[in-house]
Amino acid sequence: MSGSSSSNVPEVNGSSGKSAGRLPILVLLSYALPAFVVALPTIPIYIHLPALYGIELGLGLATTGTVLLLSRLFDTVTDPLIGALSDRFPFAGNYRKPWVAVGAVVAGLGLYMILNPPETVNAAYLLSWSLVLYAGWTMFAVPYMAWGAELSPDYDERTRITSWREGIGLIGIIGTGALVAGLTNSGWTEMEAIGAIAWAAILMGAVAVPLLVWKVPDRDLGRQRSRASPSFARGNLWRALTGNKPFLRLLSAWFLNGLANGIPAALFFIYLEHALGAGSETRTVFVLVYFVAAIAAIPLWLKLSSLFGKHRVWCCSMLSACAAFAVVPLLPEGAFLAFGIVCVVTGMALGADLALPPAIQADVVAYHEWRFGKARAGLQFALWGMGTKLALAAAVGGALLGVEAFGFDPDVPTDEGRWALVVIYALVPVLIKFAAIAVVWRFPLTAQKHAAIRSRLSRRNKLTAEPAKGLA
Repeated sequence: MSGSSSSNVPEVNGSSGKSAGRLPILVLLSYALPAFVVALPTIPIYIHLPALYGIELGLGLATTGTVLLLSRLFDTVTDPLIGALSDRFPFAGNYRKPWVAVGAVVAGLGLYMILNPPETVNAAYLLSWSLVLYAGWTMFAVPYMAWGAELSPDYDERTRITSWREGIGLIGIIGTGALVAGLTNSGWTEMEAIGAIAWAAILMGAVAVPLLVWKVPDRDLGRQRSRASPSFARGNLWRALTGNKPFLRLLSAWFLNGLANGIPAALFFIYLEHALGAGSETRTVFVLVYFVAAIAAIPLWLKLSSLFGKHRVWCCSMLSACAAFAVVPLLPEGAFLAFGIVCVVTGMALGADLALPPAIQADVVAYHEWRFGKARAGLQFALWGMGTKLALAAAVGGALLGVEAFGFDPDVPTDEGRWALVVIYALVPVLIKFAAIAVVWRFPLTAQKHAAIRSRLSRRNKLTAEPAKGLA
């Protein structure tokens, strides 16, 4: 990153930045395990839901897209509220645990209702239970993500934490695909199969969330240090956030990449059925290949990021996804093997998307503390969550409305309509990903500069702690 923002990042002055201690495996596993539960309904919510409500339940693609867009836009309002509250108001000395526990219960209720709809539904049903689901999801996800950033101050250990969390989450997604495939092959309908996912998530959450609350310390390094430099904390919060150029830059790239990923996710099953000619069993195989490739690639991205830096490796993964999507319009109907290769490449890129950007954001939290006196992890991850939800809302709403506006009709598909579907599914995301790469390519927070930030924070904390001891 060039210009003024890069000049605000300290240069290295002899600090290596190597590990400040690794989390015990039991703590790491207890923290990461709920990601498996959260991931179980990902395929039904983000991939099955448009086709389920829009086509099978008869709401129509345009109506379904509009409802999902509105519910996700409304959902974004809750993110900064939850983030700020979990930063400032503890319960029995805990900042993240209460929100995670309550959010899990609310999300479980919404999940059951939205994945087990009655035979006749309307837009109000989808909207109301979507809002319940997303409210609970926010109450859980924002503190949960901030909690992970606070478990270690180390550059590489943060990547390890996010890699475990996202890798276990991907295993949950694969578990969903395997469960849906097994149930449909046993004679269940697709609607019945994804309804069972809600029960699986609720039952497993009843084990994983209490384990998280019990075993993982609610240790907020940022809050412990916020007393170290009160003069930095007096400024306007909004001015501090907008003055954090690395945060704004990373958030912009995250939003653009989320938009690029959300479009093909919303159209995935529709593309497979109406453009590639894949049946239900073949579609399930593609989903499994995609997510298995993502899990398998995470150790590779973890190793490469320690050698070349997180942001550059993330950019390279996005370039590989662009190359794979660019060949999709050339695939004829029935080109299952070629599309399987596309799923492998884009799935590997997904592994980087999930593991690396949240780890970079954790480094940005440290930068914010150094510049402005308080880490504000909850609020920053809340805005991060807002970016995610806005991207998904724009993606699902824009994709479903776009294919219909350009002539695609799933009941009477034409060649022109199929071509519009393919272009929106594959080529539009390529253009958006190129924009994301341009934004983040020269990101300033390298491992060396992050080490310098940690070193300066440590010195500042020691200086302010000494007068406090003298007054004790």
